[in-house]
Amino acid sequence: MSDHTPRLMDALDAFDEGIYIISEDFIVEYMNSFMKTHFGDGVGKKCYEVLIHSDKPCDWCKYDEIFKNNETHHSEVYLDSVGKNFALSEMPITNRDGTRSKLSVYRDITLSVEQSAKLKSSMKSYQRLFKHAGCGVFISSKEGKFLDVNPALLAMLGYQNKEEFLSLNLATDVYLKPEDRREYTKNIEKTGQVVDYEVQWRKRDGHILHILLTSNVRYDTAGNSLGYEGIVVDQTQRKLIENQIREAYDFLDKTISCSTNAIMAMDMGGQIKLWNHGAEEIFGYLAGDVIGKMSIQQVYSKEIFKTIMEMMMEGGHGGKGRLNSYPLTFTRKNGKMVEGNLSASIIYDEKRNEQAAVITFVDLKERLKTERELSAARQHLLQSEKLAAMGRLTSQIAHELNNPLFGIMNTLELMKTEISPTNKRRKLLDMSLSEIMRLADMLKKMLSFSKPDQKNKMELDITTILDELLLLYEKQFRENSIKLVLNLMKNPGKILASKDQLRQVFINLFSNAIYAMPEGGILTIGTRISSNMLIITIEDTGTGIKPTHLEKIFDSFFSTKNESVQGVGLGLSVCYGFIQDHGGDIEVTSKEGEWTRFVISLPLV
Repeated sequence: MSDHTPRLMDALDAFDEGIYIISEDFIVEYMNSFMKTHFGDGVGKKCYEVLIHSDKPCDWCKYDEIFKNNETHHSEVYLDSVGKNFALSEMPITNRDGTRSKLSVYRDITLSVEQSAKLKSSMKSYQRLFKHAGCGVFISSKEGKFLDVNPALLAMLGYQNKEEFLSLNLATDVYLKPEDRREYTKNIEKTGQVVDYEVQWRKRDGHILHILLTSNVRYDTAGNSLGYEGIVVDQTQRKLIENQIREAYDFLDKTISCSTNAIMAMDMGGQIKLWNHGAEEIFGYLAGDVIGKMSIQQVYSKEIFKTIMEMMMEGGHGGKGRLNSYPLTFTRKNGKMVEGNLSASIIYDEKRNEQAAVITFVDLKERLKTERELSAARQHLLQSEKLAAMGRLTSQIAHELNNPLFGIMNTLELMKTEISPTNKRRKLLDMSLSEIMRLADMLKKMLSFSKPDQKNKMELDITTILDELLLLYEKQFRENSIKLVLNLMKNPGKILASKDQLRQVFINLFSNAIYAMPEGGILTIGTRISSNMLIITIEDTGTGIKPTHLEKIFDSFFSTKNESVQGVGLGLSVCYGFIQDHGGDIEVTSKEGEWTRFVISLPLV
């Protein structure tokens, strides 16, 4: 080694590779700086002592091949003493003195070995992922052929033979529409990748798949596009569920929107979140004017909103957070009154926190109107039943009393013939006969009540009947300081009626008016036409009728009078029966102490 010049030694020390020389007896003759740095200065020692700290030659040492066969040998070794991998080159050299040595060059390949191991592991991981991934994985050419696919993609599209699958034309055999493949190619070439790209593919059996493509372009070293690689996720089931949810949502939305009842939703502060068409119709506010812009307190008062919320919280009106029924009357935007029934419930989240309230309001205007009409009809029916019952009773009474009364009258008439007109007893007989005749007249009215005359109906002019009666009552009105006001229309039309019965009705009403105005007053009589009905109004400015008496005014035997027959209470009952028999109606309104108004309606011919 002494023959080496200093310049050569410096050059060898500058190498990034380890260089050392050993003799035929394994003695280290030379080590450059690289070797000394990693293994220490081992010149003069056995090479295996320096390299592996052993008393035996290294396993990989090619001593015989180099010294005996004069061969150069290359290998890779891992030296545990320094924890590194080396590419080892061993070659024989002949010294100037004729001796032989071995030159060894150690190149550190630790990093490349580690990278290679990582790459190998990564490749295995990729292969496992490619093979076992649950979604489809593919590599395709730019021209439209699959170059490789994983088993999941084969199964997804219904293929078992991979070779058959790789022979498919993507545009015509896989994509539902060829233009979809062209659009995909255009997009991925433009951006270099696509993420969650929705498209429809066709299975082997023809069924349609909804898929999501996430893929990127494969480039060569020059940057030219070779094809595409990526993953395929089957979204068919999700699409089906989405469509079902959308259809259910649309159906629910249409159901809520088309409901004739008002359906509203608001947060717990009252801010409106939902307002259907029924709410628009009932409340008079358009959805666009209230959703997110108004609170329910502005629709009906804060007091009502507070009451509703308190009732829901109490739990006594259908359970906690519910209100099954609450009658509500409020004023619409246009000022009209609305009557209806409100129900409400609170929406909770999974932690039972209050989120919102849903309110349903049913407009009961028509129903309540019908109920009122039905109630009135029931009252009329009840009155008719009462009249029928009283008719049967009065008929029996009248028949039972008629014969004795006529017997008494005949007896008294016979007695009169035997007593002189100048006799005081004759006057007593006359008085008795007079009372008996009054009783007979009362019985006649009772019989008329029970069996009104229906045979003599004819076409009549109501004005003619009123004129005749007013002529008879003219003097009586004048004597009682009653002023008569007439609002009779000309040619009101004909009615089919019994003249006697109508005369009895008006006589009864005129008599009641005179009785109600003992100090005088005004009696107004008017006629008009409404909906093919003749309306006759008779109004006085008398004492009026107490509210508690108004419902009983047409009841049989109800009376506020006390004088003899006047107090029997059959007058208005008879009138009611006559008008009903003519297909009409009679109503009474009054303000106690001020006025009373009877309104009679009769059908025109």
